[in-house]
Parts: sequence; structure tokens; C-alpha cells
Amino acid sequence: MKTNKYVEELQAKSVAALSEDLVAAKKELFNLRFQNATNQLNNTARIKEVRKNIARIQTVITQKKES
Repeated sequence: MKTNKYVEELQAKSVAALSEDLVAAKKELFNLRFQNATNQLNNTARIKEVRKNIARIQTVITQKKES
């Protein structure tokens, strides 16, 4: 159910705001991968979660551009 709420929040944002969120998520993913490589990451499931969030953001951006 958290996912549905997150997607609704994304759909309420503008394309510009979504693009900013996308950049922030990609930076977070980079940092998580860096921490994982140096064995400093405790919660490795966060990488998967951020990857899925990036995909969700990209999907909503595509939907908004098409309509």
C-alpha cells in the first residue's frame, strides 16, 4: 500500500519536480553502491528499493509527456 501512495504523490508533481526527484534518486543510488563496494552499507535492500523508485519516477514522467 505504501507503493500506491508514493505513485499518487509522484503523479501530483510536475515534470520538472519529477526530474529533480530522479536526479536525487540517481545520486542516492550511486552513494549506496559506493557504500556497498566499501562494505559500509548495512541495509542492502535499500539499493533495490531506490532502483524501483527510479523506474516509477521515469514511468510517471513518460506518462505525463504522452498526455
